[in-house]
Amino acid sequence: MDVSKNILITGGTGLLGTRLTKILQGLSKNVYHLSRAAKGEKSFTWDPANQKMDADALKDADTIIHLAGANVGEKRWTEKRKEEILKSRTESTRLLYDELKNREHSVKHFISASAIGYYGFDNEQKWYHEDSEAGTDFLAQVTRAWEQEVDRIEELGIRVVKIRIGIVLSDEGGALKEIANPVKNFVGGPLGAGTQPVSWIHIDDVCGIFVKAVDDTSMRGAYNAVAPNPVNNRTLTKAIAQTLGRPMVMPPVPAFVLKLIIGQMAEIVVKGSKVSAKKVTAAGYQFKFPLVQDAVNDLLKK
Repeated sequence: MDVSKNILITGGTGLLGTRLTKILQGLSKNVYHLSRAAKGEKSFTWDPANQKMDADALKDADTIIHLAGANVGEKRWTEKRKEEILKSRTESTRLLYDELKNREHSVKHFISASAIGYYGFDNEQKWYHEDSEAGTDFLAQVTRAWEQEVDRIEELGIRVVKIRIGIVLSDEGGALKEIANPVKNFVGGPLGAGTQPVSWIHIDDVCGIFVKAVDDTSMRGAYNAVAPNPVNNRTLTKAIAQTLGRPMVMPPVPAFVLKLIIGQMAEIVVKGSKVSAKKVTAAGYQFKFPLVQDAVNDLLKK
């Protein structure tokens, strides 16, 4: 096993990157960030839109963890925003490929974020595995294009792992906060039909899978980062209500209302997919939080 010591993270100041940085540092890894604005001596700058990057960023790194990408749930999906979401992933990955191809470096491992949006939302009853075909909706097209850029890096003799991340539950933000706030204020209820599957994962398990991928050189290709027990939206909302000691007093929020409020982006919450964790489990990863109630209790009782 080739243990990595010097790790360069893109998107290191986001929800996942911040937590992962702390965990890696706790494991005595040297962690550096690649961002638009340098913050401290362990930070380098880049400008993916103009395909520019600090020449020293790759000098000491043996591993790159690529998390950079515009937040898909942050703004309404206008055509301009859709282009930003796509280009933030493809252009940043293309810049890394070009730098790795044309500069001297010691990078041996490239661990990239991806998303279970790769599979689309066509069939809520089907189980999706890493060898399932990509979907056809907007998020599936974005994720497929992103992974195609990531796959090119393998041509350079670098080990590539793609972590297809599910719905991340965290006490610092993201989906859990958005669902929990109405529940706290006694106006919580399921979204859409409430029966749509949620392939969720505790943020510490996402980080744990990335840590394993960094040092376990037997890991290559795509891995789903989802808990082994997906639930539907109603069950997730009930788990949150139970932890907070609140009733679920509101009826489901109709899908058409959500679409009126947030537009096409509503498909993130009114549709879902059942995604398998069998491959990452077979690789030896042991989940800290395989059950949603335990995950919610851990995050909301802090």
